[in-house]
Amino acid sequence: MVRAGLGPEWHCLFANDFDHKKARVYTDNWGDQPEIKPIDVRKIKLADLPERANLAWASFPCQDLSLAGAGAGLKGERSGTFWPFWDLMQALVDHDRGPEIIVLENVCGTLTSHDGKDFATICAALCIADYSVGALVINAALFVPQPRPRLFIIAVQNGVNVPQEVLSGQPLENWHTKALRSAQSKLPSKIKDQWLWWNLPTPRIRRKTFSSIIEDPPTGTDWFSIEETRQLLAMMSPINRAKVRKAKKLGRRIIGGVYKRTRHDEDGNKAQRAEIRFDDVSGCLRTPAGGSSRQVILVVEGDSVRARLISTRETARLMGLDDTYKLPSNYNEAYHLTGDGVVVPVVRYLAKHIFEPIRDCQNARKNRIVAA
Repeated sequence: MVRAGLGPEWHCLFANDFDHKKARVYTDNWGDQPEIKPIDVRKIKLADLPERANLAWASFPCQDLSLAGAGAGLKGERSGTFWPFWDLMQALVDHDRGPEIIVLENVCGTLTSHDGKDFATICAALCIADYSVGALVINAALFVPQPRPRLFIIAVQNGVNVPQEVLSGQPLENWHTKALRSAQSKLPSKIKDQWLWWNLPTPRIRRKTFSSIIEDPPTGTDWFSIEETRQLLAMMSPINRAKVRKAKKLGRRIIGGVYKRTRHDEDGNKAQRAEIRFDDVSGCLRTPAGGSSRQVILVVEGDSVRARLISTRETARLMGLDDTYKLPSNYNEAYHLTGDGVVVPVVRYLAKHIFEPIRDCQNARKNRIVAA
């Protein structure tokens, strides 16, 4: 999805995911090209990385950094894969092949993991390798009807020309949240000296809604039976059932997204509840592994109430993928792929307003040196 967001102006030199199923989707969409290596990042060698890249991007596993995780942070088995990735980046730097730009994408829990120490560790690694570093928090809801805030740590190699328009002299409310500002304030002074406040323009108002991405009829999933729908409604709290009654009274087609969550009931006991939202925005997609539920679509038209699982094409649309993007035929594989991905328009926005201005400025500088 990062490749889709970067667009055709960018040429991919190397791609990696240890999941062979994801690698197969990559080749289905980009062709059977040699740059994709479906192996554990710990097994990648410097010799596997060709040439010198303008940009290196890593979306390493979030489970140990997530607020819902066990809190292992960068010491965890999954989020700790940052380190073998970083070993590769450091090796490239040592061989004078360091990427001009390095991007790390993860959940916002990275900012508070171990009271900000994990975030500081990442920033310190970048600075020691002679990069200046900054970060943004971007909620994908600005671009697609899905609330999906993510942290983007963007580092640029010292000595690379950075256009002034991509920088801000101070934090910006749209992109530098209170949590990010707090994490930055805790950084050692040496890292603060190499800190950059990245600047992005305010995007246009999003026109796409949750209702507009819904398929009719859906592909790859069936409508629940009357009894299954009744059971779903019975799992709702009084507040959520009231939302459904209110939607019925409107007398027009209303679409809501439902997630099943474990809550405490009136007696303090844990119970699974179905929670719905009717604000024309999807719930945040998650992978169905690890106990996370799959999102359910509820369609209310007067007294008629129908329910079904969200289709995989709908999840792809929520990630900003167009309908030509080839998805796995297996429902769970496709849901996992999209729920684990990066929203395409967010990547495109970063590329347009930060990566490409830096790349073009650096290329112009190189051309001037050659001409001289």
